[in-house]
Amino acid sequence: MFDKLEDLLMHYQELMNNLSEPDVSKDAKRFQSLMKEQSDLAPIIETYNEYKKEKENIEDSLAILNEESDEEMRQLAKEEMNESKNKVEELEDRLKILLLPKDPNDEKNVIVEIRAGAGGDEAALFAAEIYRMYVHYAESRGWKVETMECEEIGIGGMKSVSFMLSGKGAYSVMKYESGVHRVQRVPETESGGRIHTSTITVAVMPEAEEVDVEINDNDIRIDVMRASGNGGQCVNTTDSAVRLTHYPTGIVIYSQTEKSQIQNKAKAFALLRTKLYDLEMQKQHDAEAEQRRSQVGTGDRSEKIRTYNFPQGRVTDHRIKLTLYKLNDILNGDIQEILDALIAADQAAKLSNLDEAS
Repeated sequence: MFDKLEDLLMHYQELMNNLSEPDVSKDAKRFQSLMKEQSDLAPIIETYNEYKKEKENIEDSLAILNEESDEEMRQLAKEEMNESKNKVEELEDRLKILLLPKDPNDEKNVIVEIRAGAGGDEAALFAAEIYRMYVHYAESRGWKVETMECEEIGIGGMKSVSFMLSGKGAYSVMKYESGVHRVQRVPETESGGRIHTSTITVAVMPEAEEVDVEINDNDIRIDVMRASGNGGQCVNTTDSAVRLTHYPTGIVIYSQTEKSQIQNKAKAFALLRTKLYDLEMQKQHDAEAEQRRSQVGTGDRSEKIRTYNFPQGRVTDHRIKLTLYKLNDILNGDIQEILDALIAADQAAKLSNLDEAS
């Protein structure tokens, strides 16, 4: 690990030298690439430099203990050495995490697709609540939210909704939300007071750039039509709706959330690119099934990941056996504690796999 860190330190110094050259800013593409690499490496280098400083402190303290006869000075040296030893252990753990292989999609924006599952209207109502939960969470992070596609029912529920979250590292956090979310509660329409269980599915997909996916014009059919629907959270104010049909996969995208045909067409193609990219990712995941099962948050989307129990006011994430009794706060977007726990569990699983491999 430390040989790799020394190599990274040398490379980082070269990067900084390159960035300080007067001509580098004239080449915008190269400058942007160097800046991104510098930004990615900075946390590792800062932590490694701190680690080296604490190791030096331990050596200095040992030298004092070997040479100094004054008891007060020796006691101070012991305290400083013990403090530095504790910091070295913490920094070693942090460096191991920082050196874990990065998901190439982590810095990308995401498209989230929520679909009502079992439970009829109750599932559609829950889908709308989870949509609002993610919108509130995105707003707390300063991310931009853009609705791509929406199918509503008349009582305020959603059969399906797709939306983009744009913000730094959105995929690195939101990828843990993919899977089946279950709600247990007494529906307003239930006179007998019985608890019903309904489900929705959430798919989180990294936004695909045009360079990530090539779409053949001959594989696409484009239809333009008048928008339709009930209005509501995805109000239809346009007669320029666009439907894309991708013949090879059978994927159909319907976009009507914007006022112009051009905007709806752009959104539809962005969603199609992302779905095609996601299909390729799923194929790769299937080929690495054993590795996928050993990690948190990268499993099958048919997996039940979380239960929202209204009578008890609790939310349970089944992957990490975490239960929180703050249902209302979570539905209002306070999901960071859950996400932090999932990230920590995922990192621990990856570190364990590395230890077993080595």
